[in-house]
Amino acid sequence: MDPRHDDLRTAIDDLFPALRAELESLVSIPSVSADGFDPADVRRCAHTVADLFRDAGLDDVELLEVEGAHPAVIGQRLIDPSAPTVLLYGHYDVQPPGDLEQWQSPPFEAVERDGRLYGRGASDDKAGVAVHLAALRAHHAAPPVNVKVFAEGEEEIGSLHLTEFLALYRDKLAADHIVVTDSSNWRVGQPAFTTTLRGLVDCQVEVRTLETGVHSGIFGGAFPDALMVLSRLLASLHDDDGRPAVAGLVVGDADPLDLTEADLRSQAGAVDGLELIGDGSLTGRTWARPAISILGIDAPSTDGAINQLVSVARAMVSVRLAPGDDPTAAMDAVTRHLEANVPWGARLRVTPGASAAPYELTTTGAGYDAFRAAFAEAWDRQPLEIGIGGSIPFVAAFAAAFPESSLMLTATGDPTSRIHGPNESQDLGDLKKACLAEAIALRLLGED
Repeated sequence: MDPRHDDLRTAIDDLFPALRAELESLVSIPSVSADGFDPADVRRCAHTVADLFRDAGLDDVELLEVEGAHPAVIGQRLIDPSAPTVLLYGHYDVQPPGDLEQWQSPPFEAVERDGRLYGRGASDDKAGVAVHLAALRAHHAAPPVNVKVFAEGEEEIGSLHLTEFLALYRDKLAADHIVVTDSSNWRVGQPAFTTTLRGLVDCQVEVRTLETGVHSGIFGGAFPDALMVLSRLLASLHDDDGRPAVAGLVVGDADPLDLTEADLRSQAGAVDGLELIGDGSLTGRTWARPAISILGIDAPSTDGAINQLVSVARAMVSVRLAPGDDPTAAMDAVTRHLEANVPWGARLRVTPGASAAPYELTTTGAGYDAFRAAFAEAWDRQPLEIGIGGSIPFVAAFAAAFPESSLMLTATGDPTSRIHGPNESQDLGDLKKACLAEAIALRLLGED
């Protein structure tokens, strides 16, 4: 360990209890950005985040507004026009809690169990916001580089208005280095840079067989119901081995590293006897190959079912795209497949939804040199370079807007954090290390 950074180690140790309390306070705000949830809670969280960054020493902290969007929070501390400028990104919005009965403790009440903090957003991504607060405070509001912070309020709904934010506020967001603290480490105790992201397209698929529901005894056997049609159509999206059957999607592979099937089963919570699908390395299946998931189906519930041929049924289909694929081309390929495979002449309507481009990051330059050294100091081991199966629209959008900036994707959580699911959690030891690493990296960038 480099004794030059002992002051930062001490500062993070001293700051951490208060920082944890602030993270717990953020978790208590149900800042769900999805439709159907109270947007006032999202705005309340934005104001809380803004107050925290003011307290951490940032100047000109404000809420950025775009019509129809949840607000973003921005602040800055500019010390020297000749010094590098670093933009620290996180998001304060969270996913819906889902089935409350599957939570061991209330989703919006932070609870510690076995060294992990549980609650919605405890990892994704209010922990990322906490890391930026800690790095600033460790430098006593006098960072060795120019710092800007951008906390988004719509990441969990696909950054729907990010293009507008970039168009309106580009000068406020410009930086030499962009640090996105919204990914995953390899495992607890092993830091990682994320270097590839899968992209995303999704769509609503609607099939109709009849103008309205009719008696299943009188007409059943002559006409298919919509659920029969939808089931067959959705099944056509995969082959018998579970590989996506849509022609034209890009397929890649990835370094297997030391991931085992047992690791993956444990991380996902797979039930006993569940078979793997697809082919290639395990990392390739989750980082570098397409994946098609059925996220939801609209149809009569079993409790409300009657003896009627269902006339219309809908499903939400999500496709993760391998690095190198194009969202527009992929959506066209999915639509062509659905049109070619809808059975029995049923009427089909495909409505495209969210999309995000896959991305591969360049991992050279002063920014990566600083963060590699900082990770090694904080974790006492070298970081790995990994991919991630998820999509972060911010990354490709900012890379396009600021092509000369270096872009680094860092993390607080790990594969057992169960983000987007019940019992989301954050390892507190890794959170502390992430805080220290970012503080050290800012120092090293200031020395460059």
